[in-house]
Parts: sequence; structure tokens; C-alpha cells
Amino acid sequence: MPRQLFGTDGIRGVAGEYPLDPSTVHAVGAALGEWARHHSGAVVLGTDTRESGPWIAGTLAAGLAASQVDVHFAGVITTPGVAWLTRRGPFSAGVMISASHNPYQDNGIKIFDHSGYKLPDEEEHALEEEIFRLRNESGEPPRLPLAVEENLDARYLNYLASTLDVTLDGLHLVVDCGHGAASCLAPPLLRRLGARVDAVGCSPDGRNINSGCGALHLDLLCRMVTERGADAGVAFDGDADRAMFVSRSGRVVDGDGMMLLCARHLLAAGKLSGNGAGPVVVATVMSNLGLEKALERQGIRMLRTGVGDKYVLEEMRRCGATLGGEQSGHVIFHEYATTGDGLLTALRVFEVMRQSGRGLDELTADLDVYPQRLLNVRVRHKKPLEELPSVQREIRAAEQTLAGNGRILVRFSGTEPLARVMVEGLDLATVDYLAERIAAALRAELA
Repeated sequence: MPRQLFGTDGIRGVAGEYPLDPSTVHAVGAALGEWARHHSGAVVLGTDTRESGPWIAGTLAAGLAASQVDVHFAGVITTPGVAWLTRRGPFSAGVMISASHNPYQDNGIKIFDHSGYKLPDEEEHALEEEIFRLRNESGEPPRLPLAVEENLDARYLNYLASTLDVTLDGLHLVVDCGHGAASCLAPPLLRRLGARVDAVGCSPDGRNINSGCGALHLDLLCRMVTERGADAGVAFDGDADRAMFVSRSGRVVDGDGMMLLCARHLLAAGKLSGNGAGPVVVATVMSNLGLEKALERQGIRMLRTGVGDKYVLEEMRRCGATLGGEQSGHVIFHEYATTGDGLLTALRVFEVMRQSGRGLDELTADLDVYPQRLLNVRVRHKKPLEELPSVQREIRAAEQTLAGNGRILVRFSGTEPLARVMVEGLDLATVDYLAERIAAALRAELA
């Protein structure tokens, strides 16, 4: 039976509506509390800056308390910050309340076990069954008043600082925190390490998270980096589990570029592993073919997974890889973290810049990016693609046109009511045409 609540990145939806209505949120807390009691530990909670975060945290905490589980509240912190605290503290589980890159109306619940890893699919399925058993739609469930426990975020930042082998003295950075969880964490961390920081997107009001800023909206960052003559720029999404970069010339460097420059650095240091089968980088089906070929020239194999840093991490653990990630900016350094971490990624990238004495333009100059078109089609419902004959016809026709010199990926989002179309090839005009044809067929069938 497929999971009904959990998608590729926890439970997500519009705050106040199912599955993030008060009754279901309380049941999530109660079900997790039952699970936590059997694992003999407390639970740590964190939120991003959305206006719905406090009431969701309080409602979920009330469910945990009903199961006699102690709750520790970290306040506004990043998703990887919660994962690190869960792994390093006396916690059987950690919960991050965030919808990542989504607009403020949305929110979500991400759960980590004591190891700091997201729950595997089978455990999420078992938790779902308990949630539905406990869910009670009659009456408004209670909310537990929460006070932020001091020093939890400081412990996480101290850990990040400890991973850096160089200072960032003299490095001029523009940092866009997207009015999200990184707002009160990233600028002071980078300044403490010696960087000169021009910070934007650091005035959250509960509704401006990801709004025209952050990792999904890079125009402002590109302009500021070039206008101010900065060495680089970095932008985070709402919960700062991803980062996107801008070079001195104003060029965007995405997750593919980050993986290439970090893979080379780790390879030179003898730290790029792969279970004895040679150096490996784990990416997803969305990563550009140019990354695969650039890594191949360095003698590095690239393995692909489905979309989602959770699945990247599963493959990394299976094959013993130390580096993996997504084109969207989730990059996992398994030596240091159990999830994608935008702040950690920034430190690793700036470390490579300082140790090599080169900027992002030079470090990614040999990444020949194949033209790629990504289209989102809003859908009323998600129907198996094999049951959509017109879509299948367009996909087959596109494959014949590309004749082996490109890739096509059509999938449904795990977190939003969207079908996603990706076409990659040698010629931009052809790629655009084929992507539009497939998207039009999807609209006719499902929009």
C-alpha cells in the first residue's frame, strides 16, 4: 500500500489544511511519541521562519507530551541543524517544521531518527498507520507552549566552524538567506570565520520566506555580486538544506558545479571513496550529462538515483560514497553530515576557493553544460504515466529525435501537485521544442 502522508521529503501541504490540519499534526506528535518512548529518548524540534511554524510546533509537541516524551525546542534553525542535534544529543528523534523552498502558505514535517537520517520508507509507512489510528477530528487539539532552549543552535554552528581547515579572511561574500532559517545563522558564522559579508534576505516576517529571494531566485544575488565586486555569492532556501552559488562574473554555479569542484578536491586529498571500487559521486537523474562526462575525465564514476536527497543518501550509504547531491543545491558530505546542508556546503566550497587560490569561474570552467529545459505542469491529479497515451507518444518521438544524444525525464513531484518535464540534448532549440511538446500533452491529459 503506498504511503498517503509522507512524500519524498516528509509530510507537506498547506498549513491548516489536511494533512497539516491541527488534528493530523497532533496525531503525528502522538504517533512519534509512541515510537520515541520505545527508543528511550526525548525529541528535539526546530522550525523555519513561516508564520505557521509556532502553532504546528506547539500542536505536535502536545502530541509528544501526551505520550510522556520530553520535548526540546531549538526555535528557528536549519533542517540539517536539527539532524545534527538529533545525532549528537540525547534524542531518539528530531523534527523539522519546514516546507523548504515552498511559499509561506505551505509547511511540512520532516522526521529524523537518532542516527540523524530521515526515516526509511517502511518506518514512515508504519508511522502513518498509527497516525490514522490516533487522528481525531472532533474538537481542537491542545498546543504546548514552547520556550527556545538556548545554545542548541550555537552547538551546531560551533560544529560547522570546527570542520573548516582554513580561515575565510579577506573573502568578500554576498549572502542571501531567503528570509528563512539561515537568516540568523549564516552571516554571523561566515563573519566569525573571517569573511566580509554583505547579507540580504535576513528580515523574515513570517510571510516573505523564499519570496523573490534565496536559492530559487538568484537575480538579486547575481546583480549584487557583480556590482560589489564580491568574490562569490551564496543563497539558501527556506530551511537551508540547499545552497546555490554565484561566481565573481555573475554566473550561477548549481549543485552540479559544486559536486565537480568538491569531487576534484576530495580526490586530490584521497577522500573520495566508493567501497573499494574507485572514486564515486552519487547524483540524481536531474544532474546534467556534462557533469557525468567531466567526472569521467577525472576517473570518477557517477551513479544516478531518483530525485530526492533522501535517495541520494541511501545510495551513498550503500556504495560507501563520501560525496553526493542534487543539481538543485542539496549536497551531502557524508564525512560531516547525514543530510544536505547548505551552510556546510558553503564552507566546503569556500574552503576549496581559499586552498586553491581560484574562484568559482576557474574551478568549474571545464563543466560543459548540455542544454537542459525543465518545465513544471500543474495537475489536478497524478495518474501513472504509462496510462497517458499521448504523453507516451511524445516521449517516444522525443527519444527518436535525440537519437541517444540526450536524456528525457518525466515524473511527478513528491511534494507538490506538479508534473515535471526535463529534456537534455545537444541543441537548445530542439530541447525547448521537445520539452514543450511533452508538457502540452501532460496539460491536455491532466491539467
